[in-house]
Amino acid sequence: MTEREKVVAEAEELPKAIVRRVVKDSLSQFSGDADIHVHKDALLAFSESARIFIHYLSATANDICKESKRQTINADDVVKAIEEIEFPEFIAPLKASLSEFRRKNAGKKAGASETTEVKKKKKIEEEPSSKGVSKKLKSRGNANGKDA
Repeated sequence: MTEREKVVAEAEELPKAIVRRVVKDSLSQFSGDADIHVHKDALLAFSESARIFIHYLSATANDICKESKRQTINADDVVKAIEEIEFPEFIAPLKASLSEFRRKNAGKKAGASETTEVKKKKKIEEEPSSKGVSKKLKSRGNANGKDA
């Protein structure tokens, strides 16, 4: 395996700590036992399965996106891809998560845009642009019957 192949392989790997946490959290919800041990081989199997699923889902979502003559995959493409690869039980939880994400994100965007607007207004008030000054002078000259 070349150095480049190693880098690509590492980049495609899911973080082991996150995979372990997701697996343990999921298993503890079903079993009620907080102290669950998962063998390294099982974690590798979970990680590889998730990676393959992500590749398959992203390829399907990309196909849906291309059929719509777009270049950017959106959440609706992913939902349609999940339907297409026949995982209907994932759709309701995914839509609920998307709604929650959008609700939280809308609040953040509203706060950020207000802050941006305040900064823009402040900047305009503090620094009149040279274009604005020259326009005012020209309009004053024209109002007095003079050319600027």
